[in-house]
Amino acid sequence: MSIRINALSCIGCKRCAEVCPGNLIKIVNNRAVIKREKDCWGCTSCLKECKTGAIEFFLGADIGGKGSILSVEEKGDLRTWIVKRPDGSSETITVNTKESNKY
Repeated sequence: MSIRINALSCIGCKRCAEVCPGNLIKIVNNRAVIKREKDCWGCTSCLKECKTGAIEFFLGADIGGKGSILSVEEKGDLRTWIVKRPDGSSETITVNTKESNKY
């Protein structure tokens, strides 16, 4: 399990580096980079904090993802989870964060 950071989409907000429990993400030239991808625990804390979708999480076969990529985008109160499959198809799940715990 590992993350990938798209430096072109990163805005250097540092949120991912602040929440990484393994202290694996650092900011270089105002862009997030992961120090050692192989050391990533797969907790997805950084993925959930990234508002631009610059961080992607590899969903390997070991967790049922069969090579899919998961990313998150947030606009206002809407958080969209995007799963891109190796065959080119994708699935999105959009959640209104203000209403997500209304029970």
